[in-house]
Amino acid sequence: MEGETSWVNHCFDDRKSYTGDFGSFSEVREEVNKEVATVSVDSILPNDLLERILAYLPIASMLRAGLVCKRWHEIVSSKRFLWNNSHALSQKSWYFMFTSSDDPVGYAYDPIFRKWYSIELPCINTSNWFVTSSSGLVCFMDSDSRSELYVCNPITKWFKRLEEPPGSKFSDYSALAISVDRMTHHYTISIVKSKQVPGNFFQWDLSIHIYDSETMVWVTALTEAMTGWRAGDESVICDGVLYFLIYSTGGGIPENRHGLIMYNLSSRSSHCLLIRSFIPVPCPLTCGRLMNLKGKLVMVGGIGKHDRPDIIKGIGIWVLNGKEWQEVARMPHKFFQGFGEFDDVFASSGTDDLIYIQSYGAPHLLGFDINLKQWKWSQKCPVVKRFPLQLFTGFCFEPRLEIAPFGGIDKFA
Repeated sequence: MEGETSWVNHCFDDRKSYTGDFGSFSEVREEVNKEVATVSVDSILPNDLLERILAYLPIASMLRAGLVCKRWHEIVSSKRFLWNNSHALSQKSWYFMFTSSDDPVGYAYDPIFRKWYSIELPCINTSNWFVTSSSGLVCFMDSDSRSELYVCNPITKWFKRLEEPPGSKFSDYSALAISVDRMTHHYTISIVKSKQVPGNFFQWDLSIHIYDSETMVWVTALTEAMTGWRAGDESVICDGVLYFLIYSTGGGIPENRHGLIMYNLSSRSSHCLLIRSFIPVPCPLTCGRLMNLKGKLVMVGGIGKHDRPDIIKGIGIWVLNGKEWQEVARMPHKFFQGFGEFDDVFASSGTDDLIYIQSYGAPHLLGFDINLKQWKWSQKCPVVKRFPLQLFTGFCFEPRLEIAPFGGIDKFA
């Protein structure tokens, strides 16, 4: 299989990554070995029972368990264990924070253990590539020609390079999204491209391109000219519908500078007028971030001041019900102040019940549990800001062992 490597050789096997206040896998391994010697688990439990017990561990603990002994390594790296693990307890999403403006290096935050892990991402060359994730898979697209695409599992390091997408290579704006079917592991990737019509700032050519992992073929689903609006770099797929934000180009006087467009991926109509699906944002926003939380479209947005809408005064979270936005939370002022100097744009992504928010100007990470309505800072990321203009960004992903980017469970089994 293309790009396949042994996950135990790569995943958290770098002992140097676990030093200082952030724990050490080598230290954990010594503790586990002491426990094993004390209770003699190997001599008591049959393989099938041990396998069921290990399946309930968090991902990081499973990876550590594979270092205990040869028997445990064979269990947690077996295809049967990886597949059965998908039906065990769900894992909280991790957040990968890039710690360089150029190189794709950084740390991944585990909210269960409240630890940062140093991991290497496959495929990606620089930290400014487009990134999107769904159900354990992450999709990368280069930011220059926007024709180099990879799908990978950042835990197992399995990856697949996709064929070059159709359409203009050098679009002015591109929005990337991926959606994975949890049952079949097939996935859909969408790219919304927007390019200014030469000599006309108010008119933009928009195109939607879809990739299906079953057919392994790109299709240009729609092309349309938009006047007064353009697409940007924010999109997400929820329940078979592609959502993406559009931005006013100054033609006319729209109530807000942002709007939301819907496109049904099931029907894939090539004759619909996208502007008819327009949904206004709930208030003047400095920026908006879209995410899929258990099939619900959620938007995290910077709330602009009334007299200066380009200046952020707070951050809100909304859920789309039908075509109406419902506010579910607003960041308390003490957390907003905790970021220090907050830019009018910021990084935010989420899956399941957890939303992460990160300022571009500092390695501070705040999490919000949408079910518990609880805000919580992460542990401090083990990185220091080296120069005043250094930027930080990141993305969240589900840590999963059983999913691979090869087009479905039949390719994995």
